[in-house]
Parts: sequence; structure tokens; C-alpha cells
Amino acid sequence: MDNTSSYRLINICVFCGSSSGKDVEFEEAKKNLGKVLAEKRMHLVYGGGNLGLMGCVSKVAHEGGSQVLGIIPKALATCDIIGDTFGEVKIVSSMHERKAEMINHVDAFIVLLGGLGTLEELFEVTSWAQLKTIKNP
Repeated sequence: MDNTSSYRLINICVFCGSSSGKDVEFEEAKKNLGKVLAEKRMHLVYGGGNLGLMGCVSKVAHEGGSQVLGIIPKALATCDIIGDTFGEVKIVSSMHERKAEMINHVDAFIVLLGGLGTLEELFEVTSWAQLKTIKNP
């Protein structure tokens, strides 16, 4: 009997920073992630900004054909979105609502380089998974 699962990850949440970082390797890594999401026909759910890591991953995934959903609190929309966005952007009232919306839309999470906000997102979903509040890997 074959023990492989037929479950396919489709909607992927990427937690990452709104700045680009200083290392060129990060630039290539985020572009590669966007390309892989598109190649695997996965959809991206992310923090909604179009700057830094967030902006690069969303742009590359969207240009590759992925559906992209950005979820951003109203308070950050004016500073983390400058110019064009990629895919759909949903504006919510708070950071808590943002995380809840992101979690409700995805099958799995990927965490890239970021700051305190990225760490907070990582710890929250890890805690929720440990408590079995969510099932997402």
C-alpha cells in the first residue's frame, strides 16, 4: 500500500519584512521563491506591502501567474504601499485581523528574513499549531 498523500499545498503564506536587507543573496532567494510558487501553481498570501522582501516576492509570483492576495492593516497601508501592487490587496482594521485572515486563507507558511513583526508572526502561528488551533504546517 502506498503511504504517499494526495494532499496538495496550494495557498502559501509568506511572512517576511518590508525592507530588502543588505545582502544580495536575499535578493536572489526572494526572487527564486516567487518563481517556485508560480511554477508550482501555488497562490501567495502575504502582508500586503509592495516594498522590500514582500514587494519582490509578490511581484515575481504575480508576474509568473500566481494568484496573489496581500492583507494589510489600514495603519500600514499608507507607509508599506507605494505605487503599484500585485494581485489583490485587502485592507483590514488591525494586525490581529491581518494574521487571522492570512491563516484562514492558507495551507502552509514560509518565513523569510524580517524584523520583529515577522518574528511575532512566526511565534504566533507556531504557538497556534502547537496548541492545535490551526492545522497548517
